[in-house]
Amino acid sequence: MFDLHDFLEPINFYGSAIEVGYNDGQLGRYITAYKDEIPNLTEVDIVLVGIGESRGGSIFNPGTEGPDAIRRQLYQLHYWHYDINIADIGNIKDGASIADSYAAVKTVLTELLKLNKTVLLIGGSHDITLAQYFAYKDLQQLVEATCIDAMIDLRGESTIRSENFLLEMLTSEPNLVRHYNHIGFQSYLVHPVMLERMDKLRFDCYRLGHVKENIDEMEPVLRNTNLLSFDISAIKHSDAPANEVTPNGFTGEEACTLSRYAGMSNAISTFGIYGYDPQADIHELTAKQISQMLWYFIDGKSRSKKEASIEDRAHFNEYNTAFAEVDTVFLQSKRSNRWWMQLPNKKFIACSHNDYINASRNQIPERWLRAQERMI
Repeated sequence: MFDLHDFLEPINFYGSAIEVGYNDGQLGRYITAYKDEIPNLTEVDIVLVGIGESRGGSIFNPGTEGPDAIRRQLYQLHYWHYDINIADIGNIKDGASIADSYAAVKTVLTELLKLNKTVLLIGGSHDITLAQYFAYKDLQQLVEATCIDAMIDLRGESTIRSENFLLEMLTSEPNLVRHYNHIGFQSYLVHPVMLERMDKLRFDCYRLGHVKENIDEMEPVLRNTNLLSFDISAIKHSDAPANEVTPNGFTGEEACTLSRYAGMSNAISTFGIYGYDPQADIHELTAKQISQMLWYFIDGKSRSKKEASIEDRAHFNEYNTAFAEVDTVFLQSKRSNRWWMQLPNKKFIACSHNDYINASRNQIPERWLRAQERMI
């Protein structure tokens, strides 16, 4: 592996060895952490990385206070998933400029992606998503990207980087974003013309109220995703006090459900949780919320290991159906009850039970139709 020591700094919260004070059942005893040397990642499933860069946000709060506050809470949670090995490689050093920090994040992520590791990024402002994408671009990998955010950060008139970074991510050339999903936007925070533009690009945007009423429909969206970015502004203020953008949003339980869905995806290789300002937090409640989201991601990752390969048809129920004169196949996993549907090009994409019900009623599933539109 490329030597990452120049880009990372070890963990040193509370100024003492991190395992002090953790009992045998807590994650702090089982996470292999960077104290003196970067851990050997050969047998590791999930790599945790902290990011202090926040100059692209509305509030500049540099340093590792944010990532370390999340770690304090995460390390205290109990370890239930002994089939998942976790390493914490410390914090990425801030660069002299935002561009330098982006380059450092990209370099670290590129090396971890080459090793086929699943990477969790904590801390930093939401524009770090752009650096997250640069790693895939550096490897020439097409990605399906998903943001969970109260707003859609396409505001070209804004001078705040975290409010306009999607412009570069979605429109720069060459562009490797195969598809983009936005989950949890709040209508009163988004200009309707912006949604019209997103729809013309065949991107899928899901309003907060719709997601809360049909949260299980987001599981296939996340199952198809490679790059996931979560802004804490998507969580209601009462459940995440550091969210000072809006009082409304997902409950803490709903945020954990989405995180578990993300962990269950074998496609997701990077998951960033951004926008946490420890100075705006109360009793580290937001840090606790984020740590529990990470716990549920790990839980989902453990569940994904039990899923059969889609090529192993003995572990799936197969349903042949037709709608609008289109013959297709639906597969249902005998292990997880999750669903897949076949497109005309014979490829399978993740779907929901509701998609199968609609097809069996001779109705074209919206997910199938949108996938077809993007192929034209």
